[in-house]
Amino acid sequence: MKIALASPPFPTSLNDSLKQAELLVKEAAGQRAEIVCFPESYVPGYPGMGFNAEKCSAGQLRSALDKIRAVAAENGIAVIIPMDWYEGDDLLNVAQVISNKGDLLGYQAKNQLDPTEDNIWTAGSTRSIFEVNGVKFGITICHEGFRYPESVRWAAQRGAQIVFHPHCTGSDIAGPELTEWGHKDNPYYEKAMMMRAMENTVYFASVNYGFRYPESASSVIAPDGRCLAYQSYGKSGVIVVDIDTEKATGLLAKRFKNELYRH
Repeated sequence: MKIALASPPFPTSLNDSLKQAELLVKEAAGQRAEIVCFPESYVPGYPGMGFNAEKCSAGQLRSALDKIRAVAAENGIAVIIPMDWYEGDDLLNVAQVISNKGDLLGYQAKNQLDPTEDNIWTAGSTRSIFEVNGVKFGITICHEGFRYPESVRWAAQRGAQIVFHPHCTGSDIAGPELTEWGHKDNPYYEKAMMMRAMENTVYFASVNYGFRYPESASSVIAPDGRCLAYQSYGKSGVIVVDIDTEKATGLLAKRFKNELYRH
């Protein structure tokens, strides 16, 4: 299965996020990817850590989702689009999943918020497994995937062969200038990606923005923990990787003895 990770620049507005999304979806489809994933809260942009993201109404967000559904259908590619989303009065941080025909397959909400996000979003309370072209996958969003391995193991134990991980680390203003993927002096994020894959024997597809000073790269990690591909530091773009889903056996996740940890 060919999967794509899109690393766009941080959007200047809701409309900018939609324009960039359309361009990168087309690029991924042009490379024959079957699914493309964007970074955390891409529509309208991550609102924390000093970023200036546009505030949107529920109606604006619904309209934005409809536009991306149309782009997915037009290009014949499934899309994972992380965005703000209202359920009643609650604002959630979600990743919407759209089929290659533009059908909405549901969303995964961020259940484990970073402590700094408690005043931004309401935490979700359910987890889901999705399926595209016969391949099952889960989604874990930023902090919960980096700090809560259980969110990945849950999906792997239920047959997910890939776990997509939209996240947001870095800045366009200042930060470390990374040069080597997984270097010991880099922030811990890339090491965590390796562990999420190898401790569950699944693919881990982690997606960041194309920041000038990223603290981690958009990366595809194999079930044995090897980095198969990553987006160059400081650049936006799309990476496409042809993965062998037969290698994603979920072996170690399925061997985990859940019953020993219930009391």
